[in-house]
Amino acid sequence: MKRAEFEMPAEGTRLAPVVRWRGGERHELDDWLTEEVPIAFEFNGISHAVMLATPADLEDFALGFGLSEGIFASAADLYGCEVHASPQGITVGMEVSARSFAGLKERRRTLAGRTGCGVCGTESLDHVLRPVPPVAAGASIHSRAIARAMRAMHAHQRLNQATGSVHAAAWCKPDGGVLCLREDVGRHNALDKLIGALARINADHREGFIAVTSRASVEMVQKAAVAGAPLLAAVSAPTLLAVETARAAGMGLVGLVRGDDLVVYANTARVVLDATRD
Repeated sequence: MKRAEFEMPAEGTRLAPVVRWRGGERHELDDWLTEEVPIAFEFNGISHAVMLATPADLEDFALGFGLSEGIFASAADLYGCEVHASPQGITVGMEVSARSFAGLKERRRTLAGRTGCGVCGTESLDHVLRPVPPVAAGASIHSRAIARAMRAMHAHQRLNQATGSVHAAAWCKPDGGVLCLREDVGRHNALDKLIGALARINADHREGFIAVTSRASVEMVQKAAVAGAPLLAAVSAPTLLAVETARAAGMGLVGLVRGDDLVVYANTARVVLDATRD
């Protein structure tokens, strides 16, 4: 049996036997597949949410989820984080501040998650269409930089290079350089992991933008706005509700980024459309 072409394992992958039909020839080999396991978040010993996710960058995931869901006011609300694996899945136990835990008990939101489903199990419409904070003013982003960022992301997507089955979310510099990128089988999870990673390094969210390899759903816009991103750029088109939410938050929303082409859906002043291409 042959080994897959991608020899270096990436965190969150496992080898599995497959049969590849290519050029009219049959090949038996071991290929890298993305792991998708139940991840349970516990806050001060109380189970709050279970999602299907890729078991990588779990501390970033926990912090980013807490921030984007409004459980944490800042990274300082998370005192500690422990990861425990079992045959059933992975539990991420968090020790959190008293104010965060008190607010969590009031909401008692339970997310019985599915891949790509951001609001499964939400108990109230208010939790789905929650108001988002206005995004602070920042420098406009050139369309050339957005196109450059989307091209640059591929080199940082190690997990997707191995498996071809995950989403990515990246924090990009104003010139389009990729500063930080996280991957996951779920697009919301990838964005939460990125938000957590940025909080750990105390990144200045006024300088740069978020780029994602998925569509821009309303919850992706909500999470990006809560993180303070002045602009969200996506490979696919957004929904109408996502556009309306971005407009209300003052956040730039760009979609259908294909090569040097793109569509600005919200707050056009956030984007400078360049007449010349790279």
